[in-house]
Amino acid sequence: MSELSHVDREGRARMVDVSAKADTARIAVAAGELQTTAEVVALVRAEGMPKADVLSTARLAGIAGAKKTSELIPLCHQLALSSVKVEFGFTETTITVEATAKTTGPTGVEMEALTAVAVAGLTLHDMVKAVDPAAVMNGVRLLTKEGGKHGHWVRPETEPSGEALSRLAQVDSGSVPDAGQAASVRDSRSAVVVVASTGAAAGTRVDTTGPVLAEWLTAQGFSVRGPLVYADADIAAGLADALLGGPALVITTGGTGASPTDATPEATRAVLDRELPGVADAIRQRGTAKFPLAALSRGVAGLAGHTVVVNLPGSPGGVKDGIAVLEPLLDHLLAQVAGGGDHE
Repeated sequence: MSELSHVDREGRARMVDVSAKADTARIAVAAGELQTTAEVVALVRAEGMPKADVLSTARLAGIAGAKKTSELIPLCHQLALSSVKVEFGFTETTITVEATAKTTGPTGVEMEALTAVAVAGLTLHDMVKAVDPAAVMNGVRLLTKEGGKHGHWVRPETEPSGEALSRLAQVDSGSVPDAGQAASVRDSRSAVVVVASTGAAAGTRVDTTGPVLAEWLTAQGFSVRGPLVYADADIAAGLADALLGGPALVITTGGTGASPTDATPEATRAVLDRELPGVADAIRQRGTAKFPLAALSRGVAGLAGHTVVVNLPGSPGGVKDGIAVLEPLLDHLLAQVAGGGDHE
């Protein structure tokens, strides 16, 4: 067992001396969920709560909490934070919170990211308690961290459901996997959803596409991070964030049109090693059959290392078309990328 760094040889609490450590770029991503009612989720998404600007208030609180971490947690160092980003997503009965903290220095920003999530979540609770006093903040946890001596760390993924494991086993071999195969299945069922929307990133509009994708992927047995919401101009940073830890799948929504600010295809091509043009073409064709303007989508698909990346339009219809195309081929595609699957 490793020694506890915040305890000295006599067992007394101490602030770790980091003066000898080199400055490196540090990034940490944390998450949590406010468990509430479907009524509250609907009201928050429609900006209909008695206390207005719920998400904007919680976002600002999370950022302020990250800045105050060293004052709230006694043994934390004071850090010069270069960025704190707090994003929200929705399921039927939860509001998800995800925070990314960045700095360059001799120690990590895990606690800043965790504090941002906790404070944003508590602020959400305060804002919704008039409607649901029984709301619960759950699962505040570190997802990933970068930098320092230990480099990259990703939280071990949760076990997929029995149904998902069984379905994946049938795709791979037609039999129930052993423990080693199960680990491979876990690795192949990680996904990240990224939303390119300047309005949603600024809190001036509510994104409805990211949560739909996250819910669908969860139903397919994926461990899902996000939706991560980025302004159109920042989508390259969003893709870099999504690719941390090498997930099996990244799906983006938005920023695929002909507007001067639509930059998702260009940012995606910059990270791809190989394209999958047939996937992108099939999504466009399905959309164009019902809505001719879908032909204007410039979305691409391809492989960034062993990660499948797919661009979808930023409309509910475009996401629906994308899901319809991806659902029958996704398992086989991921199996091939992972080195398995046949070509029959």
